[in-house]
Amino acid sequence: MRYESITSAQNPKFKNLLTLQEKSRARREQGLFVVEGRRELGHALEAGYRPRTLFVREGEPLQELLSQADAATPDCLAVTLPAPLYAKAAYREGTEGILSVMETKTLSLNDLQLSENPLVVVLESVEKPGNLGAVLRSADAARCDAVIVCDPLTDLYNPNLIRASLGGIFTVPTVCASSEEAIAWLRARGIRILTAQLQDSSWYYDIDMTGGTALVMGTESTGLTDLWRRAADAHIRIPMLGHLDSLNVSVSAAILLFEAVRQRNA
Repeated sequence: MRYESITSAQNPKFKNLLTLQEKSRARREQGLFVVEGRRELGHALEAGYRPRTLFVREGEPLQELLSQADAATPDCLAVTLPAPLYAKAAYREGTEGILSVMETKTLSLNDLQLSENPLVVVLESVEKPGNLGAVLRSADAARCDAVIVCDPLTDLYNPNLIRASLGGIFTVPTVCASSEEAIAWLRARGIRILTAQLQDSSWYYDIDMTGGTALVMGTESTGLTDLWRRAADAHIRIPMLGHLDSLNVSVSAAILLFEAVRQRNA
């Protein structure tokens, strides 16, 4: 591992760190993204992501984590930042003094390794990174096989998504695909498609989720497109007893995922 100190906000490496945090186009063009925090970096390293540059707040005892990063990428650079400069780059307090620039990885549907009885979440046209991050946390807790993001409106390496997922983007295999590709892939593997929708639907707890299951959800504003509704093996809904007719997609995902867990462990 190489070491360097930066003391100026005008340093090109520091300025590029800020650019990668703020601009999805820069992340795509450079094939890099930023991970903030020890826990999130640890999950990324365990998932096989390679660090390019580690920005460490001056005085932080991070030798074990640096050694782990060095094992993943022996030629990576560790940059020490004074506390005021680190604070300019960090999005939140309490991230244990480390920001990491990592190389992106692109998974396809055919890269997914499924269990014998797969449980998959499909999100169509999700646009809020915080929502997707929260879904990934629930997917991790339920030991979901994969999350498929169809026709995405957000960048999988958006810093807000990574933070909201607490590193779940690394612990749950997550891929982007078109809706048509995802439907064909699920059908080829005999995975039942259950779409969450209000129209022509049954209570979610009355539907069998003990076999291979894909839980499909759309946006809060428009729901699922007709393509998914037609492809569904069953339509499911969550009882809404108040005046409103929709839940946050991450809440809906958690409810449906843990119903599948309950049925499979009954």
